[in-house]
Amino acid sequence: MTRTLRALLGACAVGALSTAAMAETTITVATVNNGDMVRMQGLMDDFYAKHPDIKVEWVTLEENVLRQNVTTDIATGGGQYDVITIGTYEVPIWGRQGWLVSLNDLPAEYDVDDLLPAIRGGLTVDGNLYAAPFYGESSMVMYRTDLMEAAGLTMPDAPTWADIEKAAAAMTDKSKEQYGICLRGKAGWGENMAFLTAMSNSFGARWFDENWMPQFDQPEWKATLDFYLNLMNNYGPPGASNNGFNENLTLFQQGKCGMWIDATVAASFVTNPNDSSVADKVGFALAPDNGLGKRANWLWAWSLAIPSSSDAQDAAKTFINWATNKDYLALVASKEGWANVPPGTRTSLYENPEYAKVPFAKMTLDSINAADPNNPTVKPVPYVGVQFVAIPEFQGIGTTVGEIFSAALAGQKTADQALAEAQAAVLEEMKASGYIQ
Repeated sequence: MTRTLRALLGACAVGALSTAAMAETTITVATVNNGDMVRMQGLMDDFYAKHPDIKVEWVTLEENVLRQNVTTDIATGGGQYDVITIGTYEVPIWGRQGWLVSLNDLPAEYDVDDLLPAIRGGLTVDGNLYAAPFYGESSMVMYRTDLMEAAGLTMPDAPTWADIEKAAAAMTDKSKEQYGICLRGKAGWGENMAFLTAMSNSFGARWFDENWMPQFDQPEWKATLDFYLNLMNNYGPPGASNNGFNENLTLFQQGKCGMWIDATVAASFVTNPNDSSVADKVGFALAPDNGLGKRANWLWAWSLAIPSSSDAQDAAKTFINWATNKDYLALVASKEGWANVPPGTRTSLYENPEYAKVPFAKMTLDSINAADPNNPTVKPVPYVGVQFVAIPEFQGIGTTVGEIFSAALAGQKTADQALAEAQAAVLEEMKASGYIQ
């Protein structure tokens, strides 16, 4: 069946949902084991009350495993999943491949025009919305206000990396298992390389020059990696090469991190008194810069999409509508409070006076708006994407470089060795892929 015919049939079927009850349909939803997605699974009674004819089966996976499984399934047309959780990197590439179903026929009350322009733009290809954002994020500094005060320091709203290093040194007391800074070290293009790529932008580095020549042999990447390894070795927790988003979240909630630079979505978790021992002692600042005009913040949305191989596309659209519309935000607010609503997707949320009271709301929106995927670096580049390069090969080369840099953090190689290996590996792949003659 062609994509056009499938889309037409899907549109007709969605329109018929309101007038004819479907026989019970089971859909399989693949998602990441992040807190907002886990919370969604606890709110399914609302979905079933509205849609008793649809049964949802969940496949909840760690981030790297989810990406591997979903990529394999969609590239082979396996049809294992009806709804997949993917990000701003995958949507444009997969949409162009015809692997995703257009969501342009979501009902009018979904209000697609309410989606934040920066987020919606990253999920749209040739006028087709190919994924609906569940939450959007940038990255920012989360820090312990009590430890900063004890150190006699004040965190600027827009800090430099020098400010971060000074604060990390002042807050570190390893005898108390108190580490000045926690950063991603776990290998993965969306784990440590999301952080390091965004960080490198602020140091003036780039993955490729205008002719797709890898740049890991340039001084800007050397400065980035040296600074990162110095920060983590001197002021970070032990075993940091194994720590991704969830591991650092746990450390911060346990009071073991003075600062954590990571996804803005973490703000609701670190300030939740039910989970965080430091909930009332957290401040927020923009991701750091080096005075070069670029901050180390990224732009991302975890979004829900339908593979073209799904045989339950109508039910899948019904689920996506429920999980990403305004009513869902209100549902979470009624159960968990406004601070725990999935952030970063809708203009109306940031215009809501109740949500405006949330201490991290404005910093999150400012961070999202500060990221520029079309001009991510100080020097010109041939690619778009802030913490990733929007080419199909990036999933492979990003993971390879992530493994090399994680090994450097673990002390298995020097920064110079890691950069030389990264340069050689990426150069080989870019030649093999035809980017470089």
